[in-house]
Amino acid sequence: MATANTSLGKINPRELLLDMYNSAVDAVSAEKCLPEYLAKIPAPTGKGRTLVIGAGKGAAAMAKTVEDHWQGKISGLVVTRYDHGADCKKIEVVEASHPVPDEAGRQAASRILNMVQGLTEDDLVLCLISGGGSSLLALPAEGISLEQKQAINKALLKSGATIFEMNCVRKHLSAIKGGRLALACAPARVVTFLISDIPGDDPGIIASGPTLADPTTCADALAVLKKYDIAIPDAVLHHLESGKGESAKPGDPRLERNQHFVIANAQDALDAAAATAQTAGLPAYILSDRMEGEASDIALAHAAIAEQIADRGQPFSKPCVVISGGETTVTVKGNGHGGRNAEFLLSLAIALNGHENIHAIACDTDGIDGSEDNAGAICQPHSIRHAEELGLNPKAMLANNDGYGFFNALGDLVVSGPTRTNVNDFRAIVIL
Repeated sequence: MATANTSLGKINPRELLLDMYNSAVDAVSAEKCLPEYLAKIPAPTGKGRTLVIGAGKGAAAMAKTVEDHWQGKISGLVVTRYDHGADCKKIEVVEASHPVPDEAGRQAASRILNMVQGLTEDDLVLCLISGGGSSLLALPAEGISLEQKQAINKALLKSGATIFEMNCVRKHLSAIKGGRLALACAPARVVTFLISDIPGDDPGIIASGPTLADPTTCADALAVLKKYDIAIPDAVLHHLESGKGESAKPGDPRLERNQHFVIANAQDALDAAAATAQTAGLPAYILSDRMEGEASDIALAHAAIAEQIADRGQPFSKPCVVISGGETTVTVKGNGHGGRNAEFLLSLAIALNGHENIHAIACDTDGIDGSEDNAGAICQPHSIRHAEELGLNPKAMLANNDGYGFFNALGDLVVSGPTRTNVNDFRAIVIL
């Protein structure tokens, strides 16, 4: 890769990091990614109709894109997170809670399931799925209450369980996930468009795969709950042990006509960010689009790489940018505020301990880091020193899971507002 072609004095690290984040988000927007896929799908002929359904943080933006580009009549309903709506005229948009489901999401899921009843083989269902759909499309299986699902969901979020484990449980406690929505649509043809927030982009995991076959089992879901010592209500235990919660399996003939397309993913976002860095004159290196693990531990690995570059010129020469994506987790032990990106960045700042000329950003591409109002934050060489001058104890704040409080005090939160897309974490480190 070419060396930097601009002087270091012309580079504003903070502005560059923000430009990279904005480029990453823009590259995975529905308006940019969805139209070319819509053009490949023929509209129904004769008596067939097109029904649009979906769920996720990007569902409303995807619905608006369908309205703007679909050739033919459409109607339908999608559910998205509060404040993530769009101005749709033909497709109803319902807002509900994320990451813990609420009654609005349950009602929306029930309406969608009722809406697809009675479709014929001449009909077409366009299903718009993006990250967050698991919580937003919350319809508990028969015999399980919404309150029980909420409690289990909260416990999973705090446990450090991976997204694969969480969604395995969600599929087997649901009346709509794990391919059940597609079965309800049969014999209509279902075409699913997905914006992936899943490391590795397995389409059956995104939003717990409401229209995709699922190879996992009730026994797998039960094993996850036991692994993390999560309280299991009697109704849930019976549901899983009896096998009543089994999902739609690969090879089901009712799914044969269906198609799915992953229209945007983390790699797309990282490529766009790398191009922005290179335009600014810095070589950019993508470490991985699928990093997983504890946010604070992943930060230590990133800090070690950044210091090796800065001090040894290995594995890359400075100046440069290293970029990564994926989905970290936080095992919550304190009562502070902040999502996994703030947690990552605070751990990184502590590990770097004021190392000169290393600047970093960590943000969620959906614009919301956990449940706070920020997308993430920016770390600078003086961050730790500045915090201590303010009387803050960085290590104590990390132990309390208070990354938000730390960067808020420094004025280094990144607040973008909802982006209406979601390919999970974006991290970039500039080494000058």
